[in-house]
Amino acid sequence: MDKTKRRAVVAGNWKMNKTAAEAAALIGEIAAAVGTPGCDVVVCPPFVALSAVLDAAAGTPIAVGAQNVHYEESGAFTGEVAPGMLTALGVQYAIVGHSERRQYFAETDETVNLRTRAALAAGLCAIVCVGENLAQREQGVTVDLVRMQTKIALQGVQEAELARLILAYEPVWAIGTGRTATAAQAGQVCGAIRAQLAELYGSAAADGVPVLYGGSMNAANAAELLAEADVDGGLIGGASLKAADFAAIVQAAGG
Repeated sequence: MDKTKRRAVVAGNWKMNKTAAEAAALIGEIAAAVGTPGCDVVVCPPFVALSAVLDAAAGTPIAVGAQNVHYEESGAFTGEVAPGMLTALGVQYAIVGHSERRQYFAETDETVNLRTRAALAAGLCAIVCVGENLAQREQGVTVDLVRMQTKIALQGVQEAELARLILAYEPVWAIGTGRTATAAQAGQVCGAIRAQLAELYGSAAADGVPVLYGGSMNAANAAELLAEADVDGGLIGGASLKAADFAAIVQAAGG
């Protein structure tokens, strides 16, 4: 697959870290560190910090995303945030189906699909996460599982919407554990995701969709992972909270 047909993306998932003031300060550090990046740069702070981060990121190359989005525009969904609420703030991206949402908050492949479709319909760029746990990897079902998750997540998604779609492969066993898939493992599964996209939409459309790796990518291993033909960037956790480390990954992705 031809990497020149898609732009690299590095997205920071700050998870439940940083107050609004701390988040705004970190944006300043990241903006100074990344300079003029050769890839798309996104940060996803907690909901309560979105406004502060949007203000701090104005005039910089940093785009802002949310860590989750609901599939309804309003209603009795305590603790959830609707797509229209995010776009009204100026948010451009939303992470959908992160493994922690699946593990701790009972998200399913079906609700991931609903959230993906709602995010795209609202004009957001959806960063859709798929990946296996350690038992599933040891059982040898990684590729089958990830292809299935991708197919279900994209049911009802039209080819025209792929311009606002990013897939992220995040092996659950490598998130927050310090363990990382080898470059070859990451490349194989990201390639399988792209193959599934090609089955659904054709190879030309699949070539245009960025596929990120999201399992403990850091400043030390980013270049090796990003050298894989089908790894187009990273969904970064812990390293995105350190401006210098995050900037190093951005540099590796953007050349």
